Amino acid sequence: MQEAMINKAKQLLADGTVDRVIGWKRGEFAYDITPAVFETAEELVADFVYDDFTSANVSKYLVKESRKEGRILAFLKPCDTYSFNQLIKEHRVVRENVYIVGIPGGPKLDAEKIKAKGITGILSVKNDNYTLKIDTIYGEETMPFYEAVLDKCASCKSKKHVIYDELMGEEGDVLDSNRFDMVEKLENMTAQERFEFWREQLSKCIRCNACRNVCPACTCEKCVFDNPDSGIENKAPSDSFEENMFHIIRAFHVAGRCTDCGECSRVCPQNIPLHLLNRKFIKDINAFYGEYQAGEDIVSRAPLNEYKQDDCEAGIVHERGVE
Repeated sequence: MQEAMINKAKQLLADGTVDRVIGWKRGEFAYDITPAVFETAEELVADFVYDDFTSANVSKYLVKESRKEGRILAFLKPCDTYSFNQLIKEHRVVRENVYIVGIPGGPKLDAEKIKAKGITGILSVKNDNYTLKIDTIYGEETMPFYEAVLDKCASCKSKKHVIYDELMGEEGDVLDSNRFDMVEKLENMTAQERFEFWREQLSKCIRCNACRNVCPACTCEKCVFDNPDSGIENKAPSDSFEENMFHIIRAFHVAGRCTDCGECSRVCPQNIPLHLLNRKFIKDINAFYGEYQAGEDIVSRAPLNEYKQDDCEAGIVHERGVE
């Protein structure tokens, strides 16, 4: 697939369809893959990568890239297209300045799960019929592919692209996902158990802002948490209240708009399952207002942005035991 994508990008650059390409390139390590913009065929051949570690959602980068002169080619995985659609709906990207090529998604790998097996000094990772053959400075190691799959891919909601100009590979389907299983486990806890769970998780936060910076739903030019008058500007929390406040407020800000791409948890250096906060909102919106998937289209109004006479009341929520 990587070679086919490079050839497609070179073709679209050569015929003038696009002026540049957003994709991925390898960093210091084989598993260290990061989004990058390429302007020439030579750059693509030298650095463009698409493999089992290219999990980053590039939609967020198109907020700025689509406003630059010329047209950009974006390779979007199925989960990325939901984010891009939502950004169109919110007028955050210039659609006509982006040429979308839909590509197969995953599942993608989590390097931290490989390291958790005690495998270090990784030089390369090869998927050989769903067995990972890992070349390290100490020799070759192996482990089952699915033991290293990213959590967000393990509970994938869809293999279907909801927007594209051109498609590479076969189209997939919306999946019957198990993504709410952990949310239900949390709901079945007592209030005290839930509080202790989140206190343990959020106490690990170092306020690096990686979750906010990568989130396609966080596109404010000036975040409330960057306001010098807020008292919480870009600093580590001084108490548990501030630890809770940052993540809970952020979750409320993306409620009804989160496409459940899972990027927040993927980039968290402390491995906090931040996506569970968003999935709780998604699950409740489905239960109280009807099934709704943010980013599925560019015309529907989100339940929290629309008011109807038959909307559920606060009392109904209380009766159902939602806290």
